[in-house]
Amino acid sequence: MNCTLTKVKRRGMMFVLSSPSGAGKTTISRKLIDLEPDLTISISLTTRKRRPGEVSGRDYFFVDEEQFSQAITDKNMLEYAKVFGNYYGTPKKPVEEALTNGFDVLFDIDWQGTQQLGSVARGDLVTVFLLPPDWGELERRLIARAQDHKDVVDHRMSRAEEEMSHWAEYDYVVVNDDLDHAISEIRAILKAERLKRTRQVGLGDFVKKVIQRQ
Repeated sequence: MNCTLTKVKRRGMMFVLSSPSGAGKTTISRKLIDLEPDLTISISLTTRKRRPGEVSGRDYFFVDEEQFSQAITDKNMLEYAKVFGNYYGTPKKPVEEALTNGFDVLFDIDWQGTQQLGSVARGDLVTVFLLPPDWGELERRLIARAQDHKDVVDHRMSRAEEEMSHWAEYDYVVVNDDLDHAISEIRAILKAERLKRTRQVGLGDFVKKVIQRQ
C-alpha cells in the first residue's frame, strides 16, 4: 500500500560546523551535502588564494580585499572575519532566500563567524563544534593534507588551542575520531532540529485543517 507522507512547511536553519584546522569540518561538510537533499552549503567570500583543485563559486567566491570591503560597506554580509591573514565572510541574500524556502544552510566557519551569526540570527542558528580525538591526530591530519608549508602548519597548530577553548559556546560538540560515526551523529542533530515546533512554521495551518476535518 502506498503511503503519502504529510509535509508541514518548515523554515530552514543556519547549521554551523566549526573546528580547529584539520579536525575534519570541510570533509564532513561535503559528505553532508551529498547525503542531505534539503541541505545547501553557504559559499563564502574570501581573499585567500585558491588552493589546487578549488573552484570559484563552488568552494569559495575568491575576491580581492577591495571587493570584500565593498560588500561590507554595502551591508551585504551576515558575518566576516580575518583568519590567518585572509578575510572570509557570508553573503546575506542567498542565505535568507534558502531559509524562507525551507532549506537548511550549512556553514563551515570559525568561532568568530559563529558569534557574529548568533548576534543577528540566533533563532535560526544551530551550532556544532568538532573536536579531534587527540592533539597528535590533529597535527597528523594537517601534515597529511600537504597543502600548506610547514610554517603555516605550525601556525595553525598554535591557534588550535585557542579555537578549541570556545567549544562551550556551541549547542553541540562531536568528537571526530571516526568519520562515519561523526557524520551519523551530526545527521541525528539535523533531524532533531528540523522537528522543532518553532521551525515548523506551517503547523498552525495544519492543525487547523485537522480540527476542521479537512
